[in-house]
Amino acid sequence: MAHVPLRPIGRPRAAAVDDRTFAAHRDALAPRLETLRARREEVRAGWGDKYIGRVHDKGKLTARERIDLLRDDGDELFEVGTFVNYGERFGKLHSPAAGVVTAFARVEGRLCMVIANDNTVASGAWWPRTPEKIERAQQMALRLRVPTIYLVDCSGLFLPEQRRSFAGARGAGHIFAMNSLLSDAGVPQIAGVFGDCIAGGGYMPIISDRVYMTEQAYMVIAGAALLKGAKSEQITSLDIGGPEVHVHQSGCADVRVPDDRTLLTCLRREVARLPSSAAPYYRGDAAPMDPAFASSDLEGLLPLDRREGYDAHEVLARLCDASLFWEVLPDVGREMICGVGRVAGLYAGFVINRQGLLDDPDRPGEVRPGGTLYRDGIAKISAFSRACNDDGLPLIWLQDIAGFDIGYEAERRGLLAYGSSLIYTNTTNTTPMFTVLLRKASGAGYYAMAGLPYDPVVQLSTPMSRLSVMEGRTLAIATYNTKLDDDFAIETEDPDERAEIERGMAEVEARIEADMDPYVAAAQLDTDELVRPAELRPWLAALVEMAYQGAGSRRIKNHRIWSLHDLSVLVRRSVGRAEAGRGGDAAHEAAQDAPARRAGEAASGLAFVAPMSGRIYLRPSPDQPPFVERGQVLRAGEAVALLEVMKTFTRVTYGGEGLPAAATVTAVLVEDGDDVARGAPLFTLREASPADDGGDAGDAGREGEGA
Repeated sequence: MAHVPLRPIGRPRAAAVDDRTFAAHRDALAPRLETLRARREEVRAGWGDKYIGRVHDKGKLTARERIDLLRDDGDELFEVGTFVNYGERFGKLHSPAAGVVTAFARVEGRLCMVIANDNTVASGAWWPRTPEKIERAQQMALRLRVPTIYLVDCSGLFLPEQRRSFAGARGAGHIFAMNSLLSDAGVPQIAGVFGDCIAGGGYMPIISDRVYMTEQAYMVIAGAALLKGAKSEQITSLDIGGPEVHVHQSGCADVRVPDDRTLLTCLRREVARLPSSAAPYYRGDAAPMDPAFASSDLEGLLPLDRREGYDAHEVLARLCDASLFWEVLPDVGREMICGVGRVAGLYAGFVINRQGLLDDPDRPGEVRPGGTLYRDGIAKISAFSRACNDDGLPLIWLQDIAGFDIGYEAERRGLLAYGSSLIYTNTTNTTPMFTVLLRKASGAGYYAMAGLPYDPVVQLSTPMSRLSVMEGRTLAIATYNTKLDDDFAIETEDPDERAEIERGMAEVEARIEADMDPYVAAAQLDTDELVRPAELRPWLAALVEMAYQGAGSRRIKNHRIWSLHDLSVLVRRSVGRAEAGRGGDAAHEAAQDAPARRAGEAASGLAFVAPMSGRIYLRPSPDQPPFVERGQVLRAGEAVALLEVMKTFTRVTYGGEGLPAAATVTAVLVEDGDDVARGAPLFTLREASPADDGGDAGDAGREGEGA
């Protein structure tokens, strides 16, 4: 098939989730978004106004001011590593962003990697993790083949902590190895030296293709202070290695300029000489288009509670151009969704975990939780990943993963081998991969879905992300297992021993919960950047564009000869499908809204019944009002309860066979937290009349209270 069968997916926000649930999700997330905003501002301030003033007093610009002048007007900056070293102290000092700004910025129409020493933090010194952060940025540039610009103003290693940044395979010296690898790969490197460039910092610009120096800049192996001590020479660092020496004598720099602003203009001119972006060529006639539904909706569609499900298609609908998507292999491994959409006019592959409760294909009539890797889903995304690599499609992994299926049946079916095949595939892929941790990123599932150890170009986290092997409560139980009974209750009757065990379990749980904070992961370079859900679309647009920016840098097949077409045809025939690529609303509605459609009549009259056995919750959270009250009018699609099955929460929505389009609740038959059987009545109903719309829904009560 020569055409890519993109189909509309998603629904307007009000149809995807009711107003109350959307507001509850958004309100729950709001404090975390405010924390993200405040901490970004804290990091961007460096060491504060005092040190910014010192930079300005020298007639120089700060690192962030330089970046703002370097990048194209009005274009967004995509910073990586903002929170490296966040919350850590080195003696009495802290190092915001590890003293270096690394970011993707558009310069003369080309997206570039910019690496700028923060001269408001210890004169741009290298702290523990500064080398690793710079090397990570260089690695991103190497994978994407994007021009790399160094804004150098570096006083060398922060010597009181030298043992943590000097030696080792990823110590400061590896920066220069990455300089060499970038040069060897033909990636343009351009350096501007604005001030100090001492010791190791002196090597960083030299391998660059073009080197500019201001009149205040110098590059030296040893500065004047060291020479005064070692040789008693009365000389300045400018005398030793200023532009007079390196531009006119040593040849280690190319051009001298009077000041920061002139140098930045020269850097822009150098980038303008480079080949233009190939992204417009690969777009063809497809112009970039916004999704049909606002990306900001994600902040109310995604529940903060990791146990609660949501419709993964609605996430894709807010990331893909025009909310168009080709779902590949929709009938196998339904716990995984994979397919192709355009982002900023360019094709990309997507893999996302489906959430909520799904029909178990091996046990008709039973369900199993989504967000878990089962055999068929693993095989499906392995094949899809290989096909994307073969076709040259950048691959976006949207993780919300609880882990692999476990147990005798999983082992008997060879889950370890299927998982290893997926890991092998992602490890050996050469197409650019980008990973987003939406909420959960647990255990080996995190590895298998292109987590950071498997070399995605960039891994993004949200303020909801939790990166862990095991939940805190689970680990506390495992740690004190010998002290607990089969129901995980403490066995001993001795009050002192019970108190000690309770305290120990609480400490384990609290420590693990703290370790799962996304800022902890970001501080130690276990994730590249924290972003708001609403920022995912512009981030992905920039990343996908960079994957297509360099013509001839990697294999990119035209869509007529994609391996994905072959895969789709073969699998469609094997499962007896009549039409390739069908998915979208019909497919995801079947999985997401099944509980509502199976609601019907109870023997006692018109009633809304439990779609399956589990524990019912009538409130979104204990401090919020109930979903449903007596006298309330229910309409199709409105949330009426949460149902917990196998530690997974599914939102139950009104509607289904035998139920009117609108119904008035006459009685609530269950208590919050009750265990219910499939088919058990939850509410009694009568068909709504026009007068009901004016009724007082606040006249709430349970059966027997004036019902």
